[in-house]
This record gives sequence, C-alpha cells and structure tokens, in this order.
Amino acid sequence: MEMEANSWDNWVEQALSRLHTLKLIRSLRPIRLPNPLPALHDFEVFHRLSPWDRSAVEINISEPTFLKWVHEIPSSGDEAACGDGLDDENFGASHKKSRDLLLFSGNDYLGLSSHPTIGNAAAKAAQEHGMGPRGSALVCGYTNYHRLLESCLADLKKKEDCLLCPTGFAANMALMVALGNISSLLSTGEKPLRDERVAIFSDALNHASIIDGIRLAERQGSAEIFVYRHCDMPHLNKLLSSCTLKKKVVVTDSLFSMDGDFAPMVELAKLRKKHGFLLVIDDAHGTFVCGKNGGGVAEEFNCESDVDICVGTLSKAAGCHGGFIACSKRWKQLILSRGRSFIFSTAIPVPVVAATLDASSQNAAVVVSKKEKWRRTAIWNRVRDFRALTGIPIGSPIISLIVGSEEKALQASRHLLKSGFHVTAIRPPTVPPNSCRLRVTLTSVHTTEDVKKLTVALSDCISLSQIRVYSSSGYARL
Repeated sequence: MEMEANSWDNWVEQALSRLHTLKLIRSLRPIRLPNPLPALHDFEVFHRLSPWDRSAVEINISEPTFLKWVHEIPSSGDEAACGDGLDDENFGASHKKSRDLLLFSGNDYLGLSSHPTIGNAAAKAAQEHGMGPRGSALVCGYTNYHRLLESCLADLKKKEDCLLCPTGFAANMALMVALGNISSLLSTGEKPLRDERVAIFSDALNHASIIDGIRLAERQGSAEIFVYRHCDMPHLNKLLSSCTLKKKVVVTDSLFSMDGDFAPMVELAKLRKKHGFLLVIDDAHGTFVCGKNGGGVAEEFNCESDVDICVGTLSKAAGCHGGFIACSKRWKQLILSRGRSFIFSTAIPVPVVAATLDASSQNAAVVVSKKEKWRRTAIWNRVRDFRALTGIPIGSPIISLIVGSEEKALQASRHLLKSGFHVTAIRPPTVPPNSCRLRVTLTSVHTTEDVKKLTVALSDCISLSQIRVYSSSGYARL
C-alpha cells in the first residue's frame, strides 16, 4: 500500500498545479512587527502550584445567575449587566450577591490561562501593537508573530509546517472543505464523478466541527461520507475494504471530548498501512496534556509519523485562543487557498499569538510543558485520585458520568451547584437520548482535596457504583 499512501502527495501536488493554472493560489505575506518576542527576563517558569494558578478553577457567579441556574430559567446572560434581574417576590430576598464555585467543567487542563508569563506577553504585545489584527491572514492580518508560532507548533507535532486558524472549529472546517476541493480540482468535468470523489471515514462521535466540515464537502458533491461505529476498528476495516473510491481519508478525534476515551491510535496506524488512507486527527484535548513533551495523543502512543494531518487548538491546555493545522507545506498551501473558514475569517490578534511565544522563538505552552513538568504530572495524578476514590475506571482527565435521563442529569448538576461545584449536565442533541451525563474535567491546578470534596458531593446525588463511563451506542451525530 506504499504506492497508495504516496498517492495523496501526488493528488495534492496535482490540485496545487490546477490552482496555479487557474491563478487561484493564495499566499501569506507576513507584516513585520518590531520586537516580536519578549525579553528573556520576562519569561518565567514555576516549579509548583502558585496562588495565581487557583484562579483557573476558583470562580464566582452572581446570585441571580445562581438562582436562574438552580431553577432552570433560560438566560441570555443579561443579569450580569443589568443587576439582579430577579424580583424578590419570586425568589426571596437575596442576602448574598455572589457565589464561589470550584470549576470542574472547563478545558484549561494545565491551568495556563492564569499563568503570569502568558498574560505578560499578551499585555506587552497589546501595548506595543494594539489588539486588532486589522484583517484576514491573506490580506494584512498575518505577521512575523504568526509565522513564528506556526513554526513552533510544527516542531511540537513533528510536521513540516503549520497553519494558524482563528479557532479549532474553523481549522476543522477549512481542512474538510479543502479535502473535498481536491476531487473538484482534479475532476474531468464540471463536477466530480462518483469515482473521483473523496471518501471520508468519520468516527460516529467526532466533534461537531468535523461533522459540519464533511457535511459541507458532501453537499458540494466532492465527497462521500462513511460513518464507522465509535472506535470500532473491525467496522472501519470493513467499510474501507468495500469502498471502491481511491481517495480515502479517515478522520477522528484523538481524545473524545464528551466520552473521555482515546481513539485506538495503534490500530488506526495498522489500518493506514493496510489501506493507504490519509489519517487526520483532531488533537484538541490531547495537545500539551499527553505525551512526554506535550506533543499530544500521537506522541503518547508513539505513532506521530502515522498521522498525516493533526488539527489542534490553543484554547484548551495552552490557556490561550485559536486553532491550527499541522501538516506538510503542500497541504498548507492547499488549505490556505481553498479553506473558506480560514480565508474569510479575521486573523488571530497579535497579543493572543504573542502570549504563546518566548524569547527563544519557542511556543510558551511548549516551554511550560517541558519545564513545568509538575503540571502534566499533577493532572494525571488527579486522574488516579478520582479513580481510587470512586472505583470508576477512567482513563483521561475528561470524565463522562452517564446517568441516563435528562432530568437525572439536571438534578445532579443542580445538586453540585448548590454544593459549590460548577459541573454541567450534557443533554441531547450533544449526546443521544437516555445517555445524558455529567461531564467532569480535571486539571493540574486541582488538588487531591478538591477531588475528594467533589466525589463526596457526587456520591450524594448519583450512584457511583452503577455509573457508566463510556457510551457504547456508537451514536452517529451526522
């Protein structure tokens, strides 16, 4: 299958040649900003939990927000700007103006959103260069800051290059549309014939951004979609074996955001060698959390070379904002020329990009991940704490406690809220009916004592001994 695997390089090259002929190749022209990096003495790392770390999980909500949440009253957030927003006649006089909560539902896995080095870098860039990026990346929003960050992320993911996108959602949308464009560009007619289309094989529980992207590619007539049961490799193998289309792509979350389980990376790598497909992973929840160097799930399972394209985000464990696509230079050129959610979006603001850079042109999150090793050690220690305290065999910092009905999930969430914990109930259409759940996330800045208090509160509202962790329904959200 080596020839088939190499065929993707040929198809991308042919597509780029077609774009050149049509004069549709787009280019990034970096605007040079002075002093693109903070001074060495501004970059600090810390070797233990510091007071500011706790602000990543210790939060506060207003009493009106609390009451609306408890009573399941819909809210558009107006009470935060308009005062109480609730009359005393219905809810009683409120003696407290706010409530302190411990956050167990965020994605700031390493607690870096409150890291002073990241904040200082962003503030310095904002003061020197302003906030707005001024335009899209292809017009005037792309700078030497952006280019440096792309190089750092490419190194982290062991890829030739990288493309920054406004969000992780935009990154997946741009990639899926670009995939479909290959069949359109190489078509012998106005529209691709069936055997010219791209076959995209998608895990049943992939993220909404992947689903929306492949739906758009399918609607444009450039792709056929095959959904395989969640992490079911025999089913995927069967679909691949029976598919007669040449251009095959398998796309999967690496660490699933709602179920907390890992994609079977080793098995996927074996199937890739067998069938010669392009392997794309969305490593949003694994980047900086998994792997010795924070390289993500592929590094954790020692299969980085088997992943062709890796989508990631800076808005979770990196504590910042934005998305990226780590890939080859050919793929980058194709995506920036055909990925509409990249082309027509404003670029990431310079201060946000600067927040991830240090004085040696390194990604700040990479440096923190390498030098502040205690953070990754701590988050996996919290996973072990939760497992030991509850007996539930969790395998990642994302804990999906399936309770069944919508009402049970809402009741449990309200109980936890009253007990001082911010844990949201996940309901349809995000998950299938009767598999409603509490989604608990652990971070490096939670303590063992925090986890103990949470498990006590959980045991008061749900039966931990009867909890299902992972859904096995293979529910397709397409």
